[in-house]
Amino acid sequence: MPRPLSLAAFAVLMALPAAACGQEDGAPPPRPEPEPQQQAGAPQPEPPAAVAPARPAAAPDFDLALERAATFETIRTLHIAQRGEVVEAEAYNNASLTSAANIKSASKSLVSALVGIAIERGVLEGVDQPIAPLLRDQLPDDPDPRIEQITIGHLLSMQAGLGRTSGGNYGRWVASSNWVRAALAMDFADDPGGQMLYSTGSTHLLSAILMRETGTNTQALANEWLAPAGVRVSSWTRDPQGIPLGGNETAMTPASLLALGELYRRGGVTEDGERILTEDWIEQSWTRRTASRFTGDSYGYGWFTREMGGHMVHYGWGYGGQMIYVVPSLELTVAITSSPEEPSGRSGYRNDLHRLVESLIVPAAEARMAMSG
Repeated sequence: MPRPLSLAAFAVLMALPAAACGQEDGAPPPRPEPEPQQQAGAPQPEPPAAVAPARPAAAPDFDLALERAATFETIRTLHIAQRGEVVEAEAYNNASLTSAANIKSASKSLVSALVGIAIERGVLEGVDQPIAPLLRDQLPDDPDPRIEQITIGHLLSMQAGLGRTSGGNYGRWVASSNWVRAALAMDFADDPGGQMLYSTGSTHLLSAILMRETGTNTQALANEWLAPAGVRVSSWTRDPQGIPLGGNETAMTPASLLALGELYRRGGVTEDGERILTEDWIEQSWTRRTASRFTGDSYGYGWFTREMGGHMVHYGWGYGGQMIYVVPSLELTVAITSSPEEPSGRSGYRNDLHRLVESLIVPAAEARMAMSG
């Protein structure tokens, strides 16, 4: 009887690059944001295609979740891993498990991981490091004095205080000739450390800082630093200065998205025990710093948190329903990709995915845990 593939083997099989396109999510915009004109870097060589792993006969208890997922018109893929084994991998609506997906704003969790690694390696001082000295030549000519108070941590938690570049401001922002300077030139809507102001401009500033401080393209950093965990970015849209758009327009296979969640679920180590992230960074990332005014969910450093079925669930969310859920108490990770063309917040689809996890996947995972002891 076939056994589930290990995550490492599955990620290798499924890591196929492809182009991606779509819109951003988080605080849902009034209408889908226009795709930036700058495209990601040159495509990388593609490994051979692979078939999805056979679903193990010993784990039929996710069947209701798979059947429910099949009713969603915009879902593309669903992956479930528990205790390090990929137990379900399904494609829907003529999608492919092996094609790269635009994970949209779920890439904010990816950028957070890169910042954590940069701090551990001494590239950055820490979350309290001010950003103004790092981007001095990009500041407005007569900046608001509060810009000197913005820290790395404020950018990660969406508490920079600068006006949002997302939502209705997104199109104007990406139409500018310099996205870093335009983000820093936004009028202050609050003091640094104040309310959550969801803005892709904040994570893009982090991408710019990482690139400046390492001298390496952010996409290349991700593929170097996270490769041992099975995470690979296939393509990443860049701004006019060539900086990958931190927090949006990022392509990776669904298996790669699952691998990112599994890295966090395992406490920052690979299947082979190699440490990529510190446990402290993961704890910091999942610690409540603020909360979404749209959902009430807690927000840390690139991750939302909410309770589902009595378990604390940490998740990344991208426009259209690009989701990564991590449930440490159940040793469970769920990755979902969807059409990047349709909204998921105001349409109710994001809540449908939450219910899928809470009502069907979590109970099945609990049953599996109880069976295996």
